[in-house]
Amino acid sequence: MAIKPRDADYNFDVAIIGSGAAGLTAALHLPRSAKIAILSKGPLEGGSTDWAQGGIAAVVDKDDTIDSHIQDTLIAGAGLCDEAAVRFIVENSAAAIRELDELGVKFTREGNDYHLTREGGHSHRRVVHAADETGHAVEHTLVGRVQQLKNVTVFEGFTAVDLICEPSAKGESRCVGFYALDKNKGHVVTFGAKVVILATGGASKVYLYTSNPDGNSGDGIAMAWRAGCRIANMEFTQFHPTCLYHPQAKSFLISEAVRGEGGRLLLPDGSPFMQRFDERLELAPRDIVARAIDHEMKRLGIDSVYLDISFKGADFIAHHFPMIYARCLQFGFDMTKEPIPVVPAAHYTCGGIAIDQSGRTNLDGLYAIGEVTYTGLHGANRLASNSLLECLVTANAAGHDIAGRLNQIAAPPKMAPWDESRVRDPDEDIVVSHNWDEIRRFMWDYVGIVRTTKRLERALRRIRLLQSEIQEYYANFRVTNNLLELRNLAVVAELIIRSAMERKESRGIHYTLDYPESDDTSPPRPTVLTPEPRAE
Repeated sequence: MAIKPRDADYNFDVAIIGSGAAGLTAALHLPRSAKIAILSKGPLEGGSTDWAQGGIAAVVDKDDTIDSHIQDTLIAGAGLCDEAAVRFIVENSAAAIRELDELGVKFTREGNDYHLTREGGHSHRRVVHAADETGHAVEHTLVGRVQQLKNVTVFEGFTAVDLICEPSAKGESRCVGFYALDKNKGHVVTFGAKVVILATGGASKVYLYTSNPDGNSGDGIAMAWRAGCRIANMEFTQFHPTCLYHPQAKSFLISEAVRGEGGRLLLPDGSPFMQRFDERLELAPRDIVARAIDHEMKRLGIDSVYLDISFKGADFIAHHFPMIYARCLQFGFDMTKEPIPVVPAAHYTCGGIAIDQSGRTNLDGLYAIGEVTYTGLHGANRLASNSLLECLVTANAAGHDIAGRLNQIAAPPKMAPWDESRVRDPDEDIVVSHNWDEIRRFMWDYVGIVRTTKRLERALRRIRLLQSEIQEYYANFRVTNNLLELRNLAVVAELIIRSAMERKESRGIHYTLDYPESDDTSPPRPTVLTPEPRAE
């Protein structure tokens, strides 16, 4: 018997899935008259923003220029950036910093000016920061501001499952809400909304080694793909060159700012090696540094290389990197006296849901902002500290665009409730954990820093087999957070593999031994995947 549609369990004007810098900034730019929901998979401050160390790239120094920042971004993006998107975001960088300042973010200063650091790929010192915990400072401030808004309801411990769509008046599909697992109560509920904003972050948890928190399982990208959104440039996963190598140091990133302040990469015998790979040495773009480290580790059969900034002195290190210094001490490393062991790790998803400058997707009623998106800013490789900048600028733009049209959007209709009538409780959770581990391992081995066609073909065969197993499990058992994340990881893994197979060249952070050079015979284009029409 068909389940009759009914009013959603929760109804809002705007529902934001994700509580990082992008989602919170969007909420602050929406009308105070709008009824807004913010969903967080865990605690409100539990996403990637809170983990960001380095800072926010912005043109705030009198000796810096917008054109210089644009050129640095275009060079890092290896010919694949959308120059209009780059200019739009960079031109709004100073305003984004001023807004955070006015909201109360305590940036590090030198007198009345911001203290600026320089990171790989930048030609000027332009990274505004709050010591080495910029993300935490930004997130904490934004959370405090959003919590003061009476029109915002926060849902902690909710994992979105799938978007709910209906035909619009024009015959096209329209997003009207979504299903979400209430992990506090263990059941799935419906959210109706005039507008849904995906601000779910990236997908680096698809790899075995990552700098990301556990929740970055590509949920927004997978949901958007299943709903019919275009996805672009998924072959470009940025691997951060320096995560602390220690069995208990889970996902602990050593900020690029350490290299920006003179930190040197060394082999176990103490010899430097970056001079053999790039004249910019440790300040080369991340793809070059990560590949150099990967090459040396494989060449020598070593578990890590070393990062040394001890020569700068204890006072300098403790002042500039207090959090990193303290965390390293917890694991037995004193960076004021010795080099620390580091390895590359999956760090940032440069591709994602294709959007315009207002954050609109090709699905009516659905916006996306932040790392979950493809804006064209990053191209084939993200320039350091452009990520938080992108979150802030696109969230601001989306908020203003939604505010200008919210009153003209129809209220969501009644929708079918979640159907659990034919499922049972999971009886073999080991299946989920085993498949989760297998995906992340073969993605690391076959679709990592260095790729080959044979490795990609092998990965594609395996992911499609796993997807059939996961779908069977999903269809027969009640959903859990781990199962939902596994299902999304499998979608994201396939999108990365397919995108990598389509690019018959090496460019930026996509490097394949079968096509080691860039193809410059024609202008490079982004890799855009479009879902096949869904059967009714």
